[in-house]
Amino acid sequence: MKILAQVALALLLGSAAHAAETANPLTDSDSWQAIRADVAGDIQISEAGDLFEVVAPYRASHAAAVPVTIRQTDPSARITGATVVIDENPSPVAAEFTFGEAMLPLDLEMRVRVNQYSNVRVLAETDAGTFMDGRFVKASGGCSAPATRDPEEALASMGEMRLRLFGKDETGAMSMPRREAQVMIRHPNYSGLQRNQITHLFIAAHFLDQIEVLQGDELLFRMTGGISISENPVFRFSYADNGTEALTVRAHDTDGNWFEEVLPKDQQS
Repeated sequence: MKILAQVALALLLGSAAHAAETANPLTDSDSWQAIRADVAGDIQISEAGDLFEVVAPYRASHAAAVPVTIRQTDPSARITGATVVIDENPSPVAAEFTFGEAMLPLDLEMRVRVNQYSNVRVLAETDAGTFMDGRFVKASGGCSAPATRDPEEALASMGEMRLRLFGKDETGAMSMPRREAQVMIRHPNYSGLQRNQITHLFIAAHFLDQIEVLQGDELLFRMTGGISISENPVFRFSYADNGTEALTVRAHDTDGNWFEEVLPKDQQS
């Protein structure tokens, strides 16, 4: 009976946590109405329903690194792309994604800057049309928040990449047919709205505008990003492992720098 009670409590706590994550639905937004045509043209956008959900905190603990997860809840659908929009940010389109087949069903977490209380919405592209879900997030100052590292130190390590893999049992064998990975790229991702903490002068915008992750020659995802992506971008995602020995990450920034690294799966950082 004690074990059953513990299981019941765990289920209850899990349900409560999920309810807390999803208790902040999109709100009415004049800003969205103003930018909708620029973001999506005149295409029809339907509610996501059971297709996918967006998970984001109602009150963010760090406005410059707000976790946002796009999680597919209907595994039979094909989500081929997604646009992440933060209504009240100076540059509302945070990222545009293209997904390879190995990413489906989609489960992707990223971190974004939120400049003031705002809807964070995702427009998902499928064979059946475009669908939208999102969350209202209470955060402010994310786009102008000071960088966490000294500029010289940040630039010295710019382009360094790390890979972590999850989903192995104690023997090292795969416990599931899919893997979970986390890719981190060192880059200050300056928004153009931050000040140097010594000179108090604005730091020029300098951010990653293209990121591509592959396994072998197979695309996992490609992202075109803007100033709303957090410093030192981190992506955590699940994918179907095709057996290649490494993931390849390519990135380009607005200063014209290209970074590329082959990250072996058996030599994680």
